[in-house]
This record gives sequence, C-alpha cells and structure tokens, in this order.
Amino acid sequence: MGVWGAGLYSGDFAADLRAAAIAVCRLPFNGDRLLEILIGTEPNAANNDKDEDHTTFWLLVADQFAKRGIPCDRAQQTALRIIDNGQDIEILQGLGMEPHLLRKRQAMLAELRSRITAGSSDGAKKRVVLKKPQAFLMNAGDVFVYPTCQGHCINSYFASKERIPNWNHDGWGAAVIIEVGRAFEFLAWYRPLILAAARAQKLDMAQLGIANPWALRRPGTCSPSHFKRMELEKIGTLALDMSKVNQLFAGRKNGTYQAINDISVVNELSTAPYWKMNAYPKLPDLRAILS
Repeated sequence: MGVWGAGLYSGDFAADLRAAAIAVCRLPFNGDRLLEILIGTEPNAANNDKDEDHTTFWLLVADQFAKRGIPCDRAQQTALRIIDNGQDIEILQGLGMEPHLLRKRQAMLAELRSRITAGSSDGAKKRVVLKKPQAFLMNAGDVFVYPTCQGHCINSYFASKERIPNWNHDGWGAAVIIEVGRAFEFLAWYRPLILAAARAQKLDMAQLGIANPWALRRPGTCSPSHFKRMELEKIGTLALDMSKVNQLFAGRKNGTYQAINDISVVNELSTAPYWKMNAYPKLPDLRAILS
C-alpha cells in the first residue's frame, strides 16, 4: 500500500513526491504551472481517483504549496474536497489501515484543512526560487576519468571518500558526456557514456580509441559539491555527431525525471566489476559517434 502510517508523509510514495515537490517549487513559475509539472511526474496518482495514492498526491501538493505561500486554487480545492467527502479515509480503510491509525489520520486531516485554508501568508516559509538556469558543469563531448574501488566510483553523497566504508582506490573509470539538458529550462542534467569496466591505469585521450566497450547510462544531476567529491578529471573533449548518437541510442528518455527528483549522476558512474553491464546499450567504438 502507498501509506504505512497515519502521517501525510508516511510511505515511499509520499517521501518521493515530497522530494519532487521541494525541487519543483524552486522553479520561478506560478502555482498552476508547478502543479502541471507535478501532475506530469505522477499522472496516474494525480488523475485516477481509484489509485491508492490519489488522495495523498493532492493532499501533499496542497500542503507543500501552503507551506511556501504558493497560490493554486485547483490544488487547494481538490485537497479540501478530498478531506470533506472522506475520500482519503475511505481509501485507507479499504487498504486495511487499523482503526486507531484512521483516527490519527482524521486528526491530521483536520490540521491540514486549517493549514491550507489559513491564507498564503500565514506561517508560510519564504519561497526561494532559482533566479537563473543552473550552470552546466559539464558539456556534451567532455571526457572525464575518475577513481574507482572494485568498479565503485566515489559516492558523492558522502562528505569525503574517507568516510565511505571499505573504499580504497584501485582503478580508474572513464566517461564521455554525450548529452546535457535542462528540465523546464532551469534544472541541469547530464547523460554519461561510461567505459564498461574499470582500468588499472588512468586513460588519456590517445587511449580512448582502443578502450571498449562503452555503456550508455541514465541521466543524472550534478551539483558543484558532487562534482568535486567524485574527483572527476577532465582530460579532453570529443566532437560528437548527435545524429549518430540519436541513431545508435534511439528512444532514450531525457533527464527531466532525474532533474525533478535531484538524482545524482553518481548513480550512473560505477562500472564493472561492480556493475554487470549486460543490460545496458553498448558502443564498441567511440568513433561511431564522432563527427
């Protein structure tokens, strides 16, 4: 089930949606546009009133908007209707929530109703928005090498590699950034093509032509702190032919989902022997995508 407690933010769905809402609310758009973006991230939950996460979607979005003083009549009115007609309690009861938790949920809904009807300025946090698009830290064609441990790159969610349990530098990975973009013209993302197995020695540009195969990975975000912690070292730039990239890797999705949810590209840079690359699209020779 989508909710495992009486709180509004109980459950994996709520936790993920909260993270997305926090990121989306940084965009300098009005409430209606922000709501449109969030609906796009969870269309079934938002639009299907039979979905078990439907009421959580609308209640959580209305709460996040209220906390930031973001006016949005549709979010507010939908949440109020869900509270007043008992739809949320009905769904949770059908999913088997215990009576004592349903009572706690009902009390939470009463508090939420007061909060979202209190007015956009009452108790709202000052909303901090992006004043300009996030700068690109990497560009298409950039080639990076980086240290690995049994194929693991440095986990940039740790403050330093010394804090990563059992991480010892024993190899080198390599990546070519084949695509960059911005979700909604503001949130930057990057897609790497990585060398499918770590090497004992650091590669240089002259060795790229004989290094193979390469594996296409999903996009990810990269903050300045993550960039520094991963110890990415730029060794050069390749002239990519995007028509060839599009032909070889047709149907790939852009990085909007990762940008909204702030999923770091660090998740895509680990390689063999840690990752088994059988499931990823391969490129045997980088020359196949060069101009």
